[in-house]
Amino acid sequence: MQVLIIEDDTEAAAYLIKGLKEAGHMCDHAADGDEGYMLASSKQYDVLIVDRMLPKRDGLSIIEQRRAEGDETPVLILSALGEVDDRVTGLRAGGDDYLTKPYAFTELLARIEVMARRRTPGEVETSYRVGGLELDRLAHSVKRDGEPIILQPREFRLLEYLMKNAGQVVTRTMLLENVWDYHFDPQTNVIDVHISRLRSKIDKGFEPALLQTIRGSGYSLREPV
Repeated sequence: MQVLIIEDDTEAAAYLIKGLKEAGHMCDHAADGDEGYMLASSKQYDVLIVDRMLPKRDGLSIIEQRRAEGDETPVLILSALGEVDDRVTGLRAGGDDYLTKPYAFTELLARIEVMARRRTPGEVETSYRVGGLELDRLAHSVKRDGEPIILQPREFRLLEYLMKNAGQVVTRTMLLENVWDYHFDPQTNVIDVHISRLRSKIDKGFEPALLQTIRGSGYSLREPV
């Protein structure tokens, strides 16, 4: 796996590089935001590990710009800022996961490996429709009542899974395993954040609401009966 580490703390970066190389992965390192953005834009990586607070350009602005440019590379945000609002801000900027410093290296390694894991091919459907909501996998587009909806890569993957299982209750465990590739509960509110963000995009301003929370069970994408 090819990993880009954008981290200005030289000791922290050296620790990461050493551990990742011992695990068999290849690493590039950028010590500031401008260099990190340049490398992320010019080379293909399997995972980006991005510190939030960087000289020249902060980590979240790098992620937001790469997402706006269509880059879907998984991003793990590292930060000493660990409050709920900090994590929510990082995920909304386009991060796929958020890990607070100090951290256990084994946990970081597990997280980036599942983030980079390829999804098993074999899905036959290329498009889904629930009411006025349409998703086209080949065009990577979403519309509701003919109006285009812009989704971040993780939001698109989440909606795709919900639409594939339209009318059924999808549990948090199912989402963790099929959308985030986690086969354990990372004890974060990542699902809640992404569901809330997705709901605001596909339901706000439209009738009826399609994304339902099934209390105590999970979520379901369905037309109200």
